[in-house]
Amino acid sequence: MSKIEETTSAIINEFDIFDDWMDKYNYLIELGKSLPLIDEKYKTESNLIQGCQSRVWLHASYDGTLIHFTADSDAVITKGIANLLIRAFSEHTPQEILDSSTEFLNEIGLTQHLSPTRSNGMLSMIKQIKMYALAFKTKQAMGS
Repeated sequence: MSKIEETTSAIINEFDIFDDWMDKYNYLIELGKSLPLIDEKYKTESNLIQGCQSRVWLHASYDGTLIHFTADSDAVITKGIANLLIRAFSEHTPQEILDSSTEFLNEIGLTQHLSPTRSNGMLSMIKQIKMYALAFKTKQAMGS
């Protein structure tokens, strides 16, 4: 089991504690409130996720081995989603991120219970995370 799979399995277990979707939704809000703050200098137009109803900033840095993500949003639910994605994908290699699945989001019921606009925003965040991984992998392969 990869480190990403271990993390996503832990997330599934956390959400399994709750029987009711409203309790899961409240947990997502708590996750949003606990999202580590992004440095203000990264709240730029170039870090805004396109396709989100709310404003979402996602920043990635690469130390030559691991990608580190930070994010913020003006909506607490979206911050909770960002927190889940950062927990799952930050501090991993580009290849690990590219090889990983987002099935855990279906397993916790997130994809079924989000509004269409929030679902689109979540998919846009995932796409951007994967694009960063591909860009850093390509940069690494080119020896930059």
